[in-house]
Amino acid sequence: MSLPSSLRMSSTVALAAGLVVTAFAPGVQAVPALPDAHAPAAVTTALAAPDLSLTNVKAHLTQFSKIAADNGGNRAHGRPGHKASVDYVKAKLDAAGFTTTVQQFTSNGATGYNLIADWPGGSPDQVLFAGAHLDSVTEGAGINDNGSGSAAVLETALAVSRAQYKPAKHLRFAWWGAEELGLVGSKHYVNNLPTTERSKIKGYLNFDMIGSPNPGYFVYDDDPVIEKTFKDYFAGLGIQTEIETEGDGRSDHAPFKSAGIPVGGLFTGASSKKTAAQAQKWGGTSGQSFDRCYHSSCDTTANIDDTALDRNSDAAAHAVWTLSAGTTAPPAGTVFENTADVAVPDNGAAVTSAVDVSGRTGNAPAALKVGVDIVHTYRGDLVVDLVAPDGTAYRLKDRSGTDSADDVRTTYTVDASGETANGTWKLKVQDTSAQDTGYIDAFRLTF
Repeated sequence: MSLPSSLRMSSTVALAAGLVVTAFAPGVQAVPALPDAHAPAAVTTALAAPDLSLTNVKAHLTQFSKIAADNGGNRAHGRPGHKASVDYVKAKLDAAGFTTTVQQFTSNGATGYNLIADWPGGSPDQVLFAGAHLDSVTEGAGINDNGSGSAAVLETALAVSRAQYKPAKHLRFAWWGAEELGLVGSKHYVNNLPTTERSKIKGYLNFDMIGSPNPGYFVYDDDPVIEKTFKDYFAGLGIQTEIETEGDGRSDHAPFKSAGIPVGGLFTGASSKKTAAQAQKWGGTSGQSFDRCYHSSCDTTANIDDTALDRNSDAAAHAVWTLSAGTTAPPAGTVFENTADVAVPDNGAAVTSAVDVSGRTGNAPAALKVGVDIVHTYRGDLVVDLVAPDGTAYRLKDRSGTDSADDVRTTYTVDASGETANGTWKLKVQDTSAQDTGYIDAFRLTF
């Protein structure tokens, strides 16, 4: 992890993906507004990620340690240990069937290297990216910072190869250079990426210091879908997470975030001290730094908590599998619809039809399309509202004693930009006068 910085950038771009496979109530479905005539009849659901071998991850750390020892004690930018680290990772990926590219840049008068690895297949317009910085500081071997993240990303990539995984999205992995000098390598990559190529990256996952010896379990507070993916994984292990604040903006996700790309990641702590409450929650020693050897010569293979490294490595693989499978978010223009009939009592209480919206990030559209099909013998009696997940009601139609026509079959436009997109949305209908009957035939929202 690089030296402290004041970087703090807003994330406004949602994580996009292919068609979502979601369980809805009977009569409720999500379908793409513009289906692909060449798409397969069935959508492949996400496969479970493999349990990464801690032994394999630690074997990479041992190699990084040996490389440092053979090259002046570090793997820093412009030093032979960094280039040797790049060569080690590249050889593993080349043998596993990845297409690798070494990108050169110059910083402080020395040549730096980014290693990029692409796994064949997946949609070229939907790229899921995972990365970690491969350089250390000059003071030491940098085994936790950031051999740990580099090893986890490498082993995740190798697991993709072993499984011959065929995700919906295209998978790309990276090991950045000169992070410790101010995110130089990742900035160089993002800044030199054409706008069209940036737009294809639907998520970047960053792993920097994930094996701290007095660990915490921190999740980046950035893209909500990525954040939830990590939080749900740890919740399944019974581990409470906290939002990562110590290193916010100080690692290689920052250039991606600045470019409007959804980001997320994991962190186990650096020089900040663990509180008593955190020690009770996670174990370890309160009042002591998460990593006492941060940016020091003692950041060796002895400076790793195996349990934290194992859990975070598995979380990395879980996120790659989950977010690349095409089950994260429906495409833009997806129609969430409920076609189940709901009787509207004559001059009675209001009734509702509901749709569950999921897989979206951020707020609902400013021009949310609300499709309403109500069969009724006197529509002037009807009062119709759209009810947001938080209970806010948006009036679509008032009662009108002069509107004697049958049925309500129309599409309303609602500014719902102040509402969270995900959740249960309801169409509320009430018949306010006697002698006419009807039912809700269908209710749909277009996101």
